[in-house]
Amino acid sequence: MAVRRNVLTISHNELKRLLSYDPETGVFRWLERRGPTALSGSRAGNPHHTGYRHITVAGVGVSEHRLAWFYVHSRWPECEIDHINRVKDDNRIANLREATRSLNQAYSGTRRDNKAGVRGVSWHKNNKRWIAAINIGGKQIHIGSYESKEAAAEAYAIRAQKLFGPFASVSQKAGD
Repeated sequence: MAVRRNVLTISHNELKRLLSYDPETGVFRWLERRGPTALSGSRAGNPHHTGYRHITVAGVGVSEHRLAWFYVHSRWPECEIDHINRVKDDNRIANLREATRSLNQAYSGTRRDNKAGVRGVSWHKNNKRWIAAINIGGKQIHIGSYESKEAAAEAYAIRAQKLFGPFASVSQKAGD
């Protein structure tokens, strides 16, 4: 096990010597005492202010979901890890999937500041019409303008499904 610039480099065997992981619950437990609060059999890690859980291994904080991926697949994820049910501390392996940054953002919920309450839809005050737009790779793509919010939402849903498949996030209320 070695630490390089705050990046954990640990062998799969070493990880399994330190921690056990239950893929049904997503919980890591210490296999041996690692400090005053990290007792053998105790749950490893702590909630982070971001809502994710982190575990400190060899002095390096690691996101629990990335550690779970490594534990099960014997390799670090190549991209980001997406929580399918959007629950940030639900690290069951069945709830985790690799995703590019773009796909992970596509699957995020509707922003809390979305006044329309529907993802990808906004009101155009001057034209008095509902606008549907989608973000791809940091660029906003105009889908169309519509007389009703429902029509704009449907247009967004169709485009999102075509572009993002199972990562499409549609019909989400603001804050989800």
